[in-house]
Amino acid sequence: MSAAHPERARDALTRVRAEVAKTVVGQDAAVAGILISLLCRGHILLEGVPGVAKTLLVRTMAAALAVDTKRVQFTPDLMPGDVTGSLVYDNATSEFTFRPGPVFTNLLLADEINRTPPKTQASLLEAMEERQVSVDGVPRPLPAPFLVAATQNPVEYEGTYPLPEAQLDRFLLKVTLPLPPRDDEITVLARHAAGFDPRNLAGAGVAPVASGVDIEAGAAAVRQVAIAPAVLAYIVDIARATRVSPSLALGVSPRGATALMSTSRAWAWLNGRTFVTPDDVKALAQSTLAHRLSLRPEAELEGVAVSTVLDAAINSVPVPR
Repeated sequence: MSAAHPERARDALTRVRAEVAKTVVGQDAAVAGILISLLCRGHILLEGVPGVAKTLLVRTMAAALAVDTKRVQFTPDLMPGDVTGSLVYDNATSEFTFRPGPVFTNLLLADEINRTPPKTQASLLEAMEERQVSVDGVPRPLPAPFLVAATQNPVEYEGTYPLPEAQLDRFLLKVTLPLPPRDDEITVLARHAAGFDPRNLAGAGVAPVASGVDIEAGAAAVRQVAIAPAVLAYIVDIARATRVSPSLALGVSPRGATALMSTSRAWAWLNGRTFVTPDDVKALAQSTLAHRLSLRPEAELEGVAVSTVLDAAINSVPVPR
């Protein structure tokens, strides 16, 4: 399989947005977030109230990409082996053989990840960080590319298990899918009135327009995007500003700063540039960093929002010229 040219790869990944628009109205930030996660070899957490097309968005992205995809519906009775796979006794050979779980795919839709207990949530940690699964002491590599696109309802909803900080930090991006504006909601209803069936993506005209080769070529091109020392220092200073914020119990770690560098590079490349600007950093800061922050109890009681605290930290850092 020959490598794709970076320009061709960017064109193909840009066409993915048009394919997604055939089924999902709006939600451009979430579409861009999934593309950035693929280019950065990261993972994405999509949060929103039920009914804002989180699952449909990921299913459509998978249909627009010529990659293998699997879906796991996370429920309270789901076990870790249901995700990673397990050893199964084979009567024919009188031996145990490994039966791969749904995590052995390119794009894993972890649907409603916060509806399953922490033990099962943790079954994804090794896969997300090391891109392998260890069963019975044997590491088994996952295919490339590999992306976990997890959806969750807001944690205050009944019957949910909030993801611990260590697992939240494994997600490159967290994007909140808002309720649609009035005009977009009218468009959604009009599509359904005209016969749109969200279970039939092919019937909606969604077709693969980019492949794993395009993703790998894009990822290689992103790693070549230049980032000036002043912009690197800008990212570090933003991270350090969160660590001294009086409203935060937990600021951005060096891993978070590295993640912001990576997402800024991917955003610059998707926009046709070969270098990162401070505006790229600002554009990705909220979705890359906000979920890594933890408020102090007194700030929570006062109703302070993490996004507001992060904005204040960003605004406290001089922008390089």
